[in-house]
Amino acid sequence: MAGLGKLDVEVELKTNAVKFWESLRDSQTVFPKALPLQYKSIQILEGDGKCVGSVRLVHFGEASPIVTFSKEKIDAVDEEKKTESYSVIEGDLLKFYKSFKAALTVSPKGEGSLVKWGCEFEKASDDIPDPNIIRDFAVENFTKLDAYLQA
Repeated sequence: MAGLGKLDVEVELKTNAVKFWESLRDSQTVFPKALPLQYKSIQILEGDGKCVGSVRLVHFGEASPIVTFSKEKIDAVDEEKKTESYSVIEGDLLKFYKSFKAALTVSPKGEGSLVKWGCEFEKASDDIPDPNIIRDFAVENFTKLDAYLQA
């Protein structure tokens, strides 16, 4: 049986929590503008893109090393606590992982914010590495989005 795993990371940012959260929630508009090398487009296929059950189709840019597209379904949202979790339901990532779920939380930290991102996954086979590259991609995106929002 292939391995189950979990990765977590925290990133401190200069942007306040409310502004950063709102930019994440409006990812279909903000990400392709702020992160054009990472995201070609994000389309909302079902729902409004923010509520539970919404499905978004993400087309990644040239800075995405393995994954060209991903279909994600929002599993849970708490606007007050600024948390969202989602599952990858189609796409390149599922060639490597039988399941891939991620969650993020944005909380105030001083003048800025702290973003916690984590994922749970099941490898398609034992020789598949942990998705450290995906975690690092998330960190890079948060950092670059922070710089974009500060500009």
